[in-house]
Amino acid sequence: MKKLLLSAFLIALSLSAQAKEVKMESPDGKYQFVLNDEGGRLSYSLDWNGRTAVEKSSLGIWANEDWREGLSIEDVVSSEKDTIWHPVYGERSTVKDKYKMWSVTLTRAGSRNRLVLDVKAYNEGMAFRYRFPGGQYLKITDEYTEFSMPEGTRAYFTARAQTPYELLPLKDWPGESDRPLLLTLPGEHYVCLAEAGVVDYVRTKFRLSDQKANTLITAMYGPVEDIAPYATPWRVVMCADNPCDILAHNDIILNLNLPCRILDTSWIKPGKAMREVTLSTEGAKATIDFAVKHRLQYVLFDAGWYGFEYDKASDARRAHLDPRRNPNPNVLNLSEVIAYGKKRGIGVFLYVNQRALQQQLDEILPLYESWGVAGVKFGFVQVGSQVWTKWMHEAVMKCAKHHLMVDIHDEYRPTGFSRTYPNLLTQEGIRGNEEFPDATHNVTLPFTRFVAGAGDYTICYYRQDFGRLNKEGDAYGVPRSKSIQTTPAHQLALAAVYYSPLQLLYWYDKPSDSQDEPELKFFDDVYTTWDDTKVLQGEVGQYISVARRKGDEWFIGSLTNNDARRLSVRLDFLPAGQKYVAEIYVDGDKSLPTRTKVKVLKYRVDNEDVLDFHLKASGGSAVRIVPEKVKDKAVKNYRNQKL
Repeated sequence: MKKLLLSAFLIALSLSAQAKEVKMESPDGKYQFVLNDEGGRLSYSLDWNGRTAVEKSSLGIWANEDWREGLSIEDVVSSEKDTIWHPVYGERSTVKDKYKMWSVTLTRAGSRNRLVLDVKAYNEGMAFRYRFPGGQYLKITDEYTEFSMPEGTRAYFTARAQTPYELLPLKDWPGESDRPLLLTLPGEHYVCLAEAGVVDYVRTKFRLSDQKANTLITAMYGPVEDIAPYATPWRVVMCADNPCDILAHNDIILNLNLPCRILDTSWIKPGKAMREVTLSTEGAKATIDFAVKHRLQYVLFDAGWYGFEYDKASDARRAHLDPRRNPNPNVLNLSEVIAYGKKRGIGVFLYVNQRALQQQLDEILPLYESWGVAGVKFGFVQVGSQVWTKWMHEAVMKCAKHHLMVDIHDEYRPTGFSRTYPNLLTQEGIRGNEEFPDATHNVTLPFTRFVAGAGDYTICYYRQDFGRLNKEGDAYGVPRSKSIQTTPAHQLALAAVYYSPLQLLYWYDKPSDSQDEPELKFFDDVYTTWDDTKVLQGEVGQYISVARRKGDEWFIGSLTNNDARRLSVRLDFLPAGQKYVAEIYVDGDKSLPTRTKVKVLKYRVDNEDVLDFHLKASGGSAVRIVPEKVKDKAVKNYRNQKL
């Protein structure tokens, strides 16, 4: 590290009496971040690739005092890093961590305290945070962080983690927008505003400034109290010409979190899971048998296994059924089910509402470990306040001590904590199949919600309208008249497009719903963690194609919105000179013998091929590509086929 005083190269610190300015740039020079203290106010601007990404915007924070007026840049310390690290699991097995960093010390007229602004510049984006180096008690009540955008900017607004998206101008919003927030700028480029490292802070959303046009400001849920040294979460700005690059660069969120704190991670095993909906020993064993047959790794007991989840009297230390879910109290022997699953190689996850977690956490975690439970799904969690944010992450840490993996549901959204505690496999914070969204929503999520990290979307299959649905409610009170709004091939492709180390499949389904359709092989084969990921093509709310590699196998998922579409998927990412066999799953016509009408094809391909899909409205395609070990004469070469 070195102190920067005057530099004519990457950083310029002007020491004039009126104002000081610090210029910073990413390793590749595309991001240009300029910080100054003109007029005693701290502000910044950001250019990317020679274009304005964020216009002059204010910085500041209220922490015991108003760090907005009378500020002066006192000192700048710079450093840089260029390394790689290997996550326990992820969308890639190797993550590049290359950045330049500046720690800017600020003074305030009339105060003896110091505030530090840390700025990190990656090729993938810029990040900054406020840091308090002293030992004083802190009460943070407001942030004054602004993002002033060029005129004509529009935002993919969503009020909460589980609400639809609307593309809105930066005016007359119906409230605050959740994060990450994807923005489209004039000139057809994109900015994504995200956050990383929210562990003991509050949730912040984005709202429109009532003082400055086209300007977003951070909206804190409530106050934060702590003792310095203390740092706020990172505010992240990512820019791209193509929205695919935003998703492809989301490793920046992980890089801004601490490395793994779990010494032995061998017990953390991502996988596929199916929900058990009958809450009975017989039903659970049938689900386990289905899991074995279809190469799933886990079975989830959802709400109701320990009583009415909203009743604080319900005891999560023993199985006693909620009569709303199953009126027979004696049909579930949980220990028998866990033992049966263990014998067959299938683990068990147990749902626990936060009401019970808050009261019984320190009792149930060692108990579940002794039972042989694989993990816990946190339900109806409280999010927003510092108290509950801190409680949530401490609960994940406690689960790690008892070798329990975690899936957090409801409004919780990830900010990279799974790097530090990878027993947190996934989380909801997403409008998934529970709410029957349409295909346009599904092709918006990759460029918005999934920038933040893994999402438990709860993929379905048999909850389709095959002309046999009725108005009876299922075990969870959802009318059978409601069905998934997309095609079967669309649901298959979600398993490749959407990243979730614990991937819930067959969400509204039972084993008896299956008729052993041949396309289930894709769900059987697909993985949940990857060695490499490539976002091949896409437009927000229109379509997307994602390719993911595990070992020498590739899986490709393509989705369209509510419209039919022709998509061409180039296979030029495959190694040259190698022949592969592509197993292809697409929506077919009424002549097919199965009720799902999915067409299964097999062709020999190489890296010069282009798969030409004619996708149905709300449809998709799923592809598994494996090296051809021995030439099979029955497999034809793929050239100019229409799929």
